[in-house]
Amino acid sequence: MKLISWNVNGLRACMTKGFGDAFNRLDADIFCLQETKLQEGQVDFAPAGYQAYWNYAEKKGYSGTAVFTRVAPRSVRYGIGEDVFDHEGRVIALELSDFWFLTVYTPNAQDGLKRLDYRMAWEDAFLKYINGLRAQKPVVFCGDLNVAHQPIDLKNPTANHQNAGFTDEERGKLTALLAAGYTDTFRYLHPDAKDEYSWWSYRFRARDRNAGWRIDYFIVSNELNARISGASIHQEIFGSDHCPVELTLA
Repeated sequence: MKLISWNVNGLRACMTKGFGDAFNRLDADIFCLQETKLQEGQVDFAPAGYQAYWNYAEKKGYSGTAVFTRVAPRSVRYGIGEDVFDHEGRVIALELSDFWFLTVYTPNAQDGLKRLDYRMAWEDAFLKYINGLRAQKPVVFCGDLNVAHQPIDLKNPTANHQNAGFTDEERGKLTALLAAGYTDTFRYLHPDAKDEYSWWSYRFRARDRNAGWRIDYFIVSNELNARISGASIHQEIFGSDHCPVELTLA
């Protein structure tokens, strides 16, 4: 099963930059988007052979997630069941036959760490939510987690220490999540791979210089580790300040 996740940073804009061609070329069984930045009816994208599920933020032009799947889900859930977190369209969960599959767009701590407290509370609530799903069956989740976990996951770790996305607090939450029985699939297969990033600032020609961050992930509960057969980052695909990431499950 081939799975793709992509923060498109505005689907309408990305569609003018080759999104459709990339979607077709990647040919995923399940294709997830984050930061769609739209409301229902604002885009006409209904690829043949896929069922589509959208979670829109109440705030226009902000956040939002989507899933396109060839695999018909048994059920679909939106949000994580806590009102304080469920107005920004950040989570879609599909119940498949043998695991739960989620796309997630984790809140950004923002400049000056203005939203760090909210982000920390989100982390606890999200882990509680996926653990609840895992009590039923294994879990796969993907998306823009807005954190580079280790120094190897960004170009300039020293200069960015305690900046949003590389604070000790955010990194610690991901460490705790993984310790709770989850696996970062890319690092599972490529523990020492360097210069493998999924996001680059639009400033200072960062992408040209590959001065990036790996903040987009596929994470699975440990009981699925034996099924991890491929994990990659499609740095060759443009159209957003992020690129797609991929997981293949046997």
